[in-house]
Amino acid sequence: MTKCAQTVMEELEDIVMAYGQSDEYSFVFRRKSNWFKRRASKFMTHVASQFASSYVFYWRDFFEDQPLQYPPGFDGRVIVYPNNQTLKDYLSWRQADCHINNLYNTAFWALIQQSGLTPVQAQARLQGTLAADKHEILFSEFNINYNNEPLMYRKGTVLTWQKVDEVTMKEVKLPTEMEGQKMKVSRVRSRPTALHCDIIGDAFWKEHPEILEEDS
Repeated sequence: MTKCAQTVMEELEDIVMAYGQSDEYSFVFRRKSNWFKRRASKFMTHVASQFASSYVFYWRDFFEDQPLQYPPGFDGRVIVYPNNQTLKDYLSWRQADCHINNLYNTAFWALIQQSGLTPVQAQARLQGTLAADKHEILFSEFNINYNNEPLMYRKGTVLTWQKVDEVTMKEVKLPTEMEGQKMKVSRVRSRPTALHCDIIGDAFWKEHPEILEEDS
């Protein structure tokens, strides 16, 4: 999923960041983007089609011995938020939802796989429990400290443009005796880079001021 989102960002460079968890990704376009004259239908269809085609194209890079069993499809919607704070509130809600879902699923599958409960029994056990209750179940019954679980699952994935060094083999002008040889060439390029960090607080936004343009 993250590879697909990175491909979307590389193809549609007006996207300044993306946030993903589970099977959903949100893409943030530049406030002043004039891409396709700001037609919402173009935004939605290009992002969804690029994501779906990337999913098929890169499948074997991640699941070499497992064939894709049916053509994937992704839906989408375009939302215009009136200001930066509303956008940040939306992304904060997405990350909070990631935490809630992952905490539930971690407890749910621990009850099934380690305690032998059926899905119905596990669901009944967790019904009405609060976050603290799930933490206690994981720690007291399975010796799992939820706070030590990988950040990717607890925080989701944030994609931002980062400068990275790329080393490629390239033919360059060389002395006559070395003609036809390739040499390693290093250059700095901006790439969509995956982060697993908190975006609810202010620290992330202070570290990446380039993402949000000032409210008018």
